[in-house]
Amino acid sequence: MKFTIVQIDRIIEMAWEDRTPFEAIEFQFGLKENDVRKIMRENMKESSFKMWRERVKGRVTKHKSISPAIRFKSKNQKNI
Repeated sequence: MKFTIVQIDRIIEMAWEDRTPFEAIEFQFGLKENDVRKIMRENMKESSFKMWRERVKGRVTKHKSISPAIRFKSKNQKNI
């Protein structure tokens, strides 16, 4: 699946947001967590990618199925 630069930027932004679960990215863009990880790896500096991976590893709010948190909606989400 090909994404525009704007869509890739939005996927990265959603992945960085602590309260946006991977399921929200999947719903909006059809990407599983592994696909998001691949996009992050390909479009970020290695050090930034590693920092992000450490931050989200095991984070309950990034996985809706194990999180009671309500999905966070960024002000930029309505643009896409």
